[in-house]
Amino acid sequence: MSEIVLGIDIGGSGIKGAPVDVEAGKLVEKKFRIKTPSPSTPDAIADVGAQIRDHFKWDGPVGFTFPGVVRSGVVGMAANLDKSWVGADAQTIFSEALDCEVKVCNDADAAGIAEMRHGAGRNQKGVVIMITLGTGIGSALFTDGVLLPNAEFGHLIIDGVPAESVASSRALEEEELSWPVWGARVKRYLREMEDLFWPELIVVGGGVSKEWDHFSEFLDIRTPIVPANMKNKAGIVGAAINAASA
Repeated sequence: MSEIVLGIDIGGSGIKGAPVDVEAGKLVEKKFRIKTPSPSTPDAIADVGAQIRDHFKWDGPVGFTFPGVVRSGVVGMAANLDKSWVGADAQTIFSEALDCEVKVCNDADAAGIAEMRHGAGRNQKGVVIMITLGTGIGSALFTDGVLLPNAEFGHLIIDGVPAESVASSRALEEEELSWPVWGARVKRYLREMEDLFWPELIVVGGGVSKEWDHFSEFLDIRTPIVPANMKNKAGIVGAAINAASA
């Protein structure tokens, strides 16, 4: 019998969730999304989590992603949410708000978990890097399928600036860049990653991955590079898988 877990993916602009069949890696109901509150304080985010639980009339374990460093459920860094999150025990906050068992992990780690279990990285040996291009740049690092948590490679300094300030999808939109110009920036970033880690595979995810055909031709690096299979449901699925393994 399949295990079903509610996954909730917290983003800078929206929070979405759905029950997940963790063995199949599939949503069993249509995902439900609520706009991220402003200010995005712990209480406000926890309240949205409770609304998503209530929407699905859920009574069981819940997995959350978080857009920042998470160690043993405690937030170490939150680049795109309210600074009051830093040092907060997210796992306890969500568990008390939802009155259930909760497990929290970094959002890129969750996306990577989903892709390694059910997507583009399935059965891939050696070093695999998952990159998510969104408001910032998220990253997840795996060796033979084992996750090294909280690899914040989006903050890597390249040519004097953090990579995510020039190669994220936010930079693409705010600077109104052409695909060739933005693709060249992403290529510069990925070349730095491959020089540091010599991966067997790089998987590119995030919302912009659905535009893969517009920019993939500009990513001519030596490492095989593929788009994420699970698109914008990867975080939800990975959060659920992570909670199921608790």
